[in-house]
Amino acid sequence: MGFITPDLPDVDPETWHDLPASERLQVVTRHWVEHGFGTPSAIYLLYVVKMAAYVAGAAAVVSLTPGLGGLGHIAAWWTQPIVYQKVVIFTLLFEVLGLGCGSGPLTARFWPPIGGFLYWLRPKTIRLPPWPREVPFTSGDTRTVLDVALYAVVLGSAVWALLAPGHGGSVTATGDVGLIDPIRVVPTIVALALLGLRDKTIFLAARGEHYWLKLVVFFFPFADQIAAFKIVMLGLWWGAATSKLNHHFPYVVAAMTSNNALLRGRAFNWLKRRLYRDPVNDIRPSWIPKLMAHVGGTTAEFIVPAVLVFAAGNHPWRWALIGFMVVFHLNIISNLPMGVPLEWNVFFIFSLFYLFGHYGNMTIYDLNSPLLLAMLLAALLVIPIVGNMFPQQISFLPALRYYAGNWASSVWCFRAGIEDKIEADVVKSSALTAKQVARLYDPATAEIISDKARAFRSMHVHGRALNGLVARALDNEADYALREGETVAGPLIGWNFGEGHLHNEQLLEAVQRRCQFDEGDLRVIILEGQPIQTQKQWYRIVDAKTGLIEEGFITIKDMLARQPWPDPGDELPVHPITGR
Repeated sequence: MGFITPDLPDVDPETWHDLPASERLQVVTRHWVEHGFGTPSAIYLLYVVKMAAYVAGAAAVVSLTPGLGGLGHIAAWWTQPIVYQKVVIFTLLFEVLGLGCGSGPLTARFWPPIGGFLYWLRPKTIRLPPWPREVPFTSGDTRTVLDVALYAVVLGSAVWALLAPGHGGSVTATGDVGLIDPIRVVPTIVALALLGLRDKTIFLAARGEHYWLKLVVFFFPFADQIAAFKIVMLGLWWGAATSKLNHHFPYVVAAMTSNNALLRGRAFNWLKRRLYRDPVNDIRPSWIPKLMAHVGGTTAEFIVPAVLVFAAGNHPWRWALIGFMVVFHLNIISNLPMGVPLEWNVFFIFSLFYLFGHYGNMTIYDLNSPLLLAMLLAALLVIPIVGNMFPQQISFLPALRYYAGNWASSVWCFRAGIEDKIEADVVKSSALTAKQVARLYDPATAEIISDKARAFRSMHVHGRALNGLVARALDNEADYALREGETVAGPLIGWNFGEGHLHNEQLLEAVQRRCQFDEGDLRVIILEGQPIQTQKQWYRIVDAKTGLIEEGFITIKDMLARQPWPDPGDELPVHPITGR
């Protein structure tokens, strides 16, 4: 593998697309076992530089706060109360600009490597309101000057708050600069909420379930803030752990470990092969990723944060728990998950040292505000419970269903020439992924890399179901180019991060209004996440022009029995409710 050359299967690029889809999937998923996405070394370096820029940028901006003493005195002021507030605001701004999650080549953003502000500051682009029929003045799918203005307010007000001096002073014995005047974050809170009602994409991209919620906490006394921040962290850890109580997560662990940036080269291939029952013929997880998932992952994420939050206090042994969780998040970073929530994990590491290390003497029992506690319970308990039971209604992000392999997903099926029509008729943040890669390499190589993106999805349980549904959606698969829904959503709406509700019927209808496809030109296979209380997942097959073709459900048991590729003559057991 070269520094900028991807590691791809040893195939003839010119004849690759002539192979049957099932055969191509066998090649790319078997290749994933040992090579992951096949990312060039330069891309790993790019993400390391980006994380370093995030840390350096946050430190530099916070150091401008009057009274802190500048960047050269960071060791003296990093624990001051205002610092954590400003890191929260900086991180929200970093994410809502499109610089964090969902950026770069590992999210199929080759050029430009981000969408975000490059797209959301442009009128006449696509927006996706969450409740267009229920919330007045939010219908439609075209971004207006009002939407651009609201987004500009979010950016401008966040900068305004970042540059704020301390307010109050002498908050604790460890700092005298004070806190941010909460009035400073009102415009960000209000504008982002209003904008989220107009376009759910931007609110999700800001990671509103985390950073927006923490902005609200700024209105309470400092002791309440520290207690609330710890409760938020616990909610995120426990939400993620709860979402992993399924059959999906070992598949995630195996696929992520195969892509681990620290396990590159032939020396580690023996280990990667052992992650699967048979790295050639049975690419389902062996006992190793199951153990890693449910002991090293789920169980640890329940127990260690619980002890850290409820019992550790200011005891010296809390540092062992902090160290464990730091390693936990460094491991996630080293796996370079395809949504690249890297800065998110860096923020968690900083929070561990700040909240549980320096402020270990302040506990969640110091929370005195019943109103704040009620708000936290609504955001961290009620919404996740509803989201886990009814995943079709709530995004996996506010439902706190992180890293679990149980997401809504889709496959977009383009008849020949239809991608060119989208290129011509839709205002996008970038060219469609295959077009981006073709400009960097060549069209034939672009098709192999596009299939590697499908390999990532196919390594998961839900990807195997999507592949099995293709035969029900298309009469002749050879007439179509099949694209992972994530790689379609990114160019069309400016951001993508594993959220299948951003590339379901709503996006398809927006594209159809702009392109006016004929029947059969574009079909989308949509799979919802699994509700926590049942062993089923619901699917829909939709045509861009005629609408719903079929809907029904698949049992998890049948999905677990499948390989990443459909075998010839294989038929996925489905339970149709309507349609065929």
